[in-house]
Formats: sequence, C-alpha cells, structure tokens
Amino acid sequence: MLDEQAKKTLLLKIPHGLYVCGVKNGDEVNGFTASWVMQSSFKPPMVINCVNQKSISHEMVKASGVFALSFLEAGQKDLAQKFFKPMRRVGNKFEDVEFYLGETGCPIITDSLGYVECRVVGAVEQGDHTVFVGEAIAAGVHRDGNPLLLEDTSWQYGG
Repeated sequence: MLDEQAKKTLLLKIPHGLYVCGVKNGDEVNGFTASWVMQSSFKPPMVINCVNQKSISHEMVKASGVFALSFLEAGQKDLAQKFFKPMRRVGNKFEDVEFYLGETGCPIITDSLGYVECRVVGAVEQGDHTVFVGEAIAAGVHRDGNPLLLEDTSWQYGG
C-alpha cells in the first residue's frame, strides 16, 4: 500500500539542480525552469529532461526535436524564478535576459555556468510529464561556480 505522506516526503528529498531549458519552434523561442534533469549515458552522452505536457515548451520540444540547458549558478534564484511562469501568462521571458542562440537554434543564457545542447533521440509520454532523452551535440563552459539547487530555495517541485 502506498503511504502518500511517506511518498511525498521521500520524493521531495531527491536532489535537483535548476536549469533554464531553452526551446524553439521555427523562429519562436521560449525557456522554462527545469529541475527534473539528469545524465543518462556516457557513450553517446545523453541527458534526460522531463517536461510538463501541458506547457507550450513541451510542444516546442516535440516539434523541433531539440533543447538547450543553461546551468544556473548558486545565487541565480531570481533568474530561475523568471522562467517558472508560463509563457501564456507572462509573454517573452527573454525580454530582459541576455542570451544567444546555440547550434540548435535554442536560446542559451549568457550569464550561466555553461550549457548543453541536445537533439531528442527518444521520448516516453507517461503521467503528466514527458521524459525527453537528448543526445548532447554541443556544450560550453562560461565560467566556474557552484550550481543552483532546488534545495537551496524555498521552492518545492515534486512529491
């Protein structure tokens, strides 16, 4: 029998980094704060990125088959928060954020630790998020630093 409180307590203890996931569809770009991300293979280098199926970004990843993860630095909570709200409500989230387009055409945050760009090579649509498996096709380091972790904020995304 599933103890709902135990499940929620333990799932919230899984450590997560915070990233801005840049996506595109044609000339349109968007970004969202991602936390359900992990490396899944060395050869070839692959990353798993779980995306809410109700989001515009989900449709953009499905349509383009690419995404870019900008790794946020500890102390960039305000930047992460800017990308939490849906584009439907706030419009262009990149309006006052410096970024450039990577090899995939996805936006990459200039003021981040670095980035990984991925081409989607698989997807599992179960539950309310899709698990996109992305092969890393480009990466770069902007600077050294400690990553921003969900546990370093007062936010909860999980359980």
